[in-house]
Amino acid sequence: MPRYKLLIEYDGGPFVGWQRQDNGPSVQQVLEEAAERICGAAVRFHAAGRTDSGVHALGMVAHVDLPKTLPDGKLADALNAHLRPAPIAVLAADVVGEDFHARFSCVERQYLYRILTRRADPALDRGRVWWHARPLDAEAMHAAARELVGHHDFSSFRAAECQADSPVKTLDALTVTRAVDEVHVTARARSFLHHQVRNMVGSLALVGAGKWTAAHLRAALAARDRAAAGPTAPAQGLYFVAARYEGRE
Repeated sequence: MPRYKLLIEYDGGPFVGWQRQDNGPSVQQVLEEAAERICGAAVRFHAAGRTDSGVHALGMVAHVDLPKTLPDGKLADALNAHLRPAPIAVLAADVVGEDFHARFSCVERQYLYRILTRRADPALDRGRVWWHARPLDAEAMHAAARELVGHHDFSSFRAAECQADSPVKTLDALTVTRAVDEVHVTARARSFLHHQVRNMVGSLALVGAGKWTAAHLRAALAARDRAAAGPTAPAQGLYFVAARYEGRE
C-alpha cells in the first residue's frame, strides 16, 4: 500500500478545523471523502498540524496510505477534481517511504499571522486577516518579540484546553515585519501549544499599540499565567505556512 506525502492549501473559513469533529465539516473529512471516491475504500489523512476553525494553510503537509497506486502526478489532479468546490487544493502528491509521518517526522513548523492596519475594513481579504483599524508599531513589536524566543515555559500563552504534556517549548524564531498596510508575524518552532501563536500575537499587538512595552511582555512570560498575557488574536489571520523534515525538501 503506497504512502503519499501531500502539500495542501486551504481556506479555513468554512471548516471547524483540520481534524474531524461532530459539529461541522473539517478539512480532514473533505479530503478523506474525496480519496474514498477515488479508491473505493476509507482512508485516513495525517497532517503536520491540527489547525483550528478559521485558520488557513499555505503549505500544510499530510500523508495518506492508499489501497491503489496512481501514476505520477495523477493523485493531486484526481483529489482536486473531487474536492471542488471546497476551498482546498492539493499542490503536490508524491510517494514516500513508510517511515515518513507528516506529524511525527516533522522537525519544524512555520506560521504566519497577518494584521491589516488601516482605517478601511478589508474587502478582498475579509476573513483572511485581523483588521486592526489603528496603527501598530511593527519595529517595537519585533524588538519585544525577542523576549519570547528560546526555551521557555509558555503557560501564559497556552489555551486552557491545551492537551500538551508540558508548557515548555523552544521557539526558534518570532519576527515582525511591515508589508505596506499589513503587519506580519512569523513564528517557527518544532511544535506549538494550543493557541500559542494567536496568544503571542495578541500580546504583541498591545506593544504595537503602545499599551505595552517589551518589559510587559517579559513579565507576562515569567508569570506563567494565561491571565497575565494579552488577548487571543482572531483565528482568521493565522496561516500554517510550512513543515520541515530532516533530509527532505
